[in-house]
Amino acid sequence: MIEDMNRRPLASRKTAWAAALTRRLAATRITPNQISAASISMAAVSGAAFWLAGSTEGAIRGGLLICAATFCQLRLLCNLLDGMVAIEAGKKASDGAFWNEFPDRIADILILAGAGYGIGEPALGWAAAAFAVFTAYTRELGRVSGAQPDFSGPMAKPHRMAVMTAAALLSLFEPLWNGRNEVLIVALWLVTIGAVVTTLRRASRLLTHLRS
Repeated sequence: MIEDMNRRPLASRKTAWAAALTRRLAATRITPNQISAASISMAAVSGAAFWLAGSTEGAIRGGLLICAATFCQLRLLCNLLDGMVAIEAGKKASDGAFWNEFPDRIADILILAGAGYGIGEPALGWAAAAFAVFTAYTRELGRVSGAQPDFSGPMAKPHRMAVMTAAALLSLFEPLWNGRNEVLIVALWLVTIGAVVTTLRRASRLLTHLRS
């Protein structure tokens, strides 16, 4: 297996199901860049579902929340498989670095801002999205400055998507306590604050590296 230190360490990369999906995709004409681009579509569906869930009730709202959670995870699946098809399957392209990063930033914005609009707190959604982008910017700034990519949390991309997925599913139970959007409000605050901490943590490590 070809290892790339610029890749996020993921346990799922070593699973049998991921390897099987990689082999299937590698046998087609689908490129890693196309898989990366597809993550934007997955995020768009998730963000739209979060947004629409805010103006619906009952079973329709429940279905939209399940859709939002599902497509958050499908976004992550694209993020996993694009790298595996590129590296493990030997289909890496010269412009792969662009497609590995650029769609991710759009995906974060679509999901987090969409959730913010859905709960009637667009400023909170955009704050979460902005600081999510900052975490990635700080990591890439470190990489181009000669440091090893810093994928630390507490609110790296997989953590953000885990929080939003869990929040969408927990929101299904809000009718039990006559609640409305409290879970997603808490989730967006967690993402925002966690992303700020992550950005500062990565920045501190980068400064230590540059000064050493």
